Amino acid sequence: MPLERISPYMLSPVSTNGANAAANAYIVYNSSTGRVEWSQTETVVVISGYTSGGNDFPGTVTNVIDKFPFATDGNASDVGDLTQARNFVAGQSSNTHGYTSGGGISAPTQVNTIDRFPFASNANATDVGDLSQTRNAPAGQSSSTSGYTSGGYTLDPLATYRNTIDKFPFTTNANATDVGDLTVARSRTAGQNSSSSGYTSGGLSSTPANVNTIDKFPFASNANATDVGDLSEIRRLSTGQSSSTSGYTSGGFIPTNVSVNTIDRFPFAVDSSATDVGDLTAARWGPAGQSSSASGYTSGGAPGAVNIIDKFPFASNTNASDVGDLTVARAGPSGQQG
Repeated sequence: MPLERISPYMLSPVSTNGANAAANAYIVYNSSTGRVEWSQTETVVVISGYTSGGNDFPGTVTNVIDKFPFATDGNASDVGDLTQARNFVAGQSSNTHGYTSGGGISAPTQVNTIDRFPFASNANATDVGDLSQTRNAPAGQSSSTSGYTSGGYTLDPLATYRNTIDKFPFTTNANATDVGDLTVARSRTAGQNSSSSGYTSGGLSSTPANVNTIDKFPFASNANATDVGDLSEIRRLSTGQSSSTSGYTSGGFIPTNVSVNTIDRFPFAVDSSATDVGDLTAARWGPAGQSSSASGYTSGGAPGAVNIIDKFPFASNTNASDVGDLTVARAGPSGQQG
């Protein structure tokens, strides 16, 4: 049901499970009395994961958009291209489109491009706007109405770490606006989202060099993030997944320059640190994250270039299993679901 105004009523969407929700609840209320008149649920089917962009080490940057099914375990297929081949990008998802924002074309060139591609058909992405800054290795978050890109770094010529939280609308093609700051300027972070908040976890900064911070910022208002907990390990180059109740941070690179296979989980209902709830099939850094209503997925990564698609359940604390392959082995891609 589209957002519309019915005088003297207003239709207002409320996301029940975040950006990867199985349904959106809508309420109609009387603007004169403030009373809710009726509610309706619209089913939003989330059937596929997407992996876009990345880098097949030692240095070829790709524009490939891969798609893999959630209903069955299977390999991905190449369904389109980004407008630019680039790596270490952020991913966002609306009910109808995937977005890929920021990233690097080749050192020292970073971009501010916001690409959009459809879920309903297999098609190339189009450039629909710009971030407020050019930057590499940010995190992506999604509300029911907007995409967010948080953190990252810019080479000018040395690395300048960013604390910027950008926001761009899903309903129109428009540039992003700076709506807040992370608690620590950092890059190579993981992104998660509940129905009401975005989360940015871990990352690399100047002081300290690596962090385990879990930041939280609201979707309802433009505001700075707050530090609400810690990951189980200090690490960077992880990826994020989101269930209806918890955020997950998987894989990454710890300060001793060792890849890890850790799957962390932290709750949305309360502000709390993460706990280690399982392992990926292999230790890796720089993968993409996707979320169905029942499972988290971790695709691609390094060392080298990995094509593995791992899957782990949200309902229990269990190790991941290898359920398929990407069409291109790569690190530094972004993840979407729709």
